Amino acid sequence: MSDAYTGGCACGALRYRVEGQPVAMVDCQCRQCQRESGTGHQSHLVFQAAEVLKGGDATEWELTGDSGTVKRRAFCPVCGSPVYMTFPSMPDIFIIRAASLDDPARYTPSMVTWTDAAQAWDVIDPALTAFPAMPTRA
Repeated sequence: MSDAYTGGCACGALRYRVEGQPVAMVDCQCRQCQRESGTGHQSHLVFQAAEVLKGGDATEWELTGDSGTVKRRAFCPVCGSPVYMTFPSMPDIFIIRAASLDDPARYTPSMVTWTDAAQAWDVIDPALTAFPAMPTRA
């Protein structure tokens, strides 16, 4: 059995395979993640981009985050499922949505970001390391 991370959109037109291990697993409570997901947060797995193989053509759109970082979000043009995100200023990073995994049980968050934007009804594990905004890269 491979320990690769595989997944894709709801209809199967957009797929990915990641051979490496996540750099981080993060629940993000920023307003953009709330708006895009329609929930209180998004759950992301962060990988090195060189470890990612993609299949299918995604539709992408960009927005600037609260910290000033441009985010390029990708979704399936057939079913509309959001699947991954990249940062043009950090091409070495590739972020996938936890729910897009073939085996979402592999997601175990280690931190939560943007707690200052959290909704009172979106309760995240209080044992996780929490940041009021986005921590800076070391």
